[in-house]
Amino acid sequence: MTIVYDQLLGLDLPELEASYTGRDSMLYALSTGMGADPMDENELPFVVENGAYAGKLKALPSQATVLCWDDSWGFKSGMNMVMVVHGEQHITMHKPLAPEGRILAKTRIKEAYDKGAGKGAVVLVETVIRDAVSKEPLVTLVSTVFARGDGGFGAPANQPPPPKPHVIPDRAPDITISARTQLNQALFYRLCGDRNPLHADPHFAKAAGFPRPILHGLCTYGHAVRAVVKGACDHDPARVAHIQARFTAPVFPGETIATDIWRDGNTVSFRARLEERGLVALDHGKVELR
Repeated sequence: MTIVYDQLLGLDLPELEASYTGRDSMLYALSTGMGADPMDENELPFVVENGAYAGKLKALPSQATVLCWDDSWGFKSGMNMVMVVHGEQHITMHKPLAPEGRILAKTRIKEAYDKGAGKGAVVLVETVIRDAVSKEPLVTLVSTVFARGDGGFGAPANQPPPPKPHVIPDRAPDITISARTQLNQALFYRLCGDRNPLHADPHFAKAAGFPRPILHGLCTYGHAVRAVVKGACDHDPARVAHIQARFTAPVFPGETIATDIWRDGNTVSFRARLEERGLVALDHGKVELR
């Protein structure tokens, strides 16, 4: 199979319906580093729903990436899925994410860019999540997929230009928040939806060229969002209106993610580094605050 531009953009993918509960929100928060210190009362409202925290449960905005998780569209796209990697993730919050709800999710292929034969392709995948009762939009997700084996399909010359990455300020960060991931972090995170064996099966990981399973990129993303909510939002996830970042290096469970944060009014820039290896795992990060 190969990409056929008109067929790819014309894919009619079914709208999915799903429900999520407070338990799902707490599992996601735990899976992205919340509650690592069980005495941190700023984080407990993300992971505890009773006692003194009854009625105060919060959801991280990045949890939207695992609601209605379904990557089956890729196998209908014509892309060589063995060569596909997640390039960027954008999240636009039309309203704060509730800790539980019933939702509808509609995915479409927004655009595809041909980088040339042997150079791959860039595909933008948009998912709009709506409240299943009111039908109001809650979140719009845009994933940038780098299809390394699919260049040369011939995209139209008049297509809109691809989005440019956010530029990180050229100064020292205003704050850095470090958190060590757990050795079993990916085993928790996979229960949020993404069961790719690359993140759990040592034999599969070795066949893919890694010495051991790697952390989900969106788990790293969630760790960075947790740091921004902590360091720039005073633990109030409702302040987040938009998030974007580019994936630049895989993380091994057990490594320490240091999130550098720059604050310029309602624009927050961030970059996630791996302290042990000195690599940048997420770059060009931006959060727009309400």
